[in-house]
Amino acid sequence: MFRWGVLSTAKIAREQLVPAILDAENGVLAAVASRDLAKAQAFARRFGAAHAFGSYEEMLRSDTIDGVYIPLPTSQHVEWAVKAADAGKHVLVEKPLALEARDIEQVIAARERNKVLICEAFMVIYHPQWKKVRELVQGGAIGRLRHVQGAFSYYNVDPNNMRNQPELGGGALPDIGVYPTVSTRFVTGKEPTRIQATVERDPKFGTDIYSSTKADFGDFHLTFYCSTQMALRQFMVFHGEKGFIEVHAPFNAGDYDHHRIELHNQNHTEATVFRFPATRQYRLQVETFALAAQGGSEEVFTLEDSVKNQKAIDAIFRASEKEGWVDV
Repeated sequence: MFRWGVLSTAKIAREQLVPAILDAENGVLAAVASRDLAKAQAFARRFGAAHAFGSYEEMLRSDTIDGVYIPLPTSQHVEWAVKAADAGKHVLVEKPLALEARDIEQVIAARERNKVLICEAFMVIYHPQWKKVRELVQGGAIGRLRHVQGAFSYYNVDPNNMRNQPELGGGALPDIGVYPTVSTRFVTGKEPTRIQATVERDPKFGTDIYSSTKADFGDFHLTFYCSTQMALRQFMVFHGEKGFIEVHAPFNAGDYDHHRIELHNQNHTEATVFRFPATRQYRLQVETFALAAQGGSEEVFTLEDSVKNQKAIDAIFRASEKEGWVDV
């Protein structure tokens, strides 16, 4: 059994990752760390962790864990991923891993010198609906892919939320703009070469709250918008010459819509629906990570993938500051 330690008591850990670890067939929650020992102890009691630590460093020095999940604010991801790797622990770090692609190089260096597994936590690539979309697109089900379209939005104006605090790495693009990009790259196996974009920032928070992006992948274009101050919505559509695929809840299946994709033919006279009931993508993520950390050959999201995805986000910000295309 893979022994997990959680670095902080963050909301996403409480609501998503820790329940997934408890549900997993090959892992256990062994420890939790917080800068407030009382919080760590309360978290440990709630979820049945055997150990609670009053500092992150103390948990990383412990031999009670094999790896850590890091749900800290984005601005602290790189620092603690490196520290965890240098302590000999495998690392699953919440997305986005970094605020700029160049910052990931030091994480790659830490992975290499310590021979550990480090992955950015893109849970969507472990969901069977995305593997099915990849199979359909690359198998020619919609013919030549011409256009991908997507959106991801929610409404959050809480000044105390890290998503509205630029110094912590907040903003729409770091939080959710990464998803249309990563899913398109996952499905097609291709990378964007140039980007056009518009970005709007909140005058009070200073974070990006809306962006509209056009990315050129050579054979096709990706267009998407994301926002932290719009009504809840998410979708992805892959449109080809012979048909198109709709992903109705691409990133939070079960919350925004049911786990399903629809394959439509060229004339819109036939549709095949693929359903994935009761799929738990966070559980699949932690199980796959644990297997890979223990020497398995399972497909995971590599740090090299993280660099490529972050380069696209970096380019969106650069493109928003000028007219025309910007190279990725």
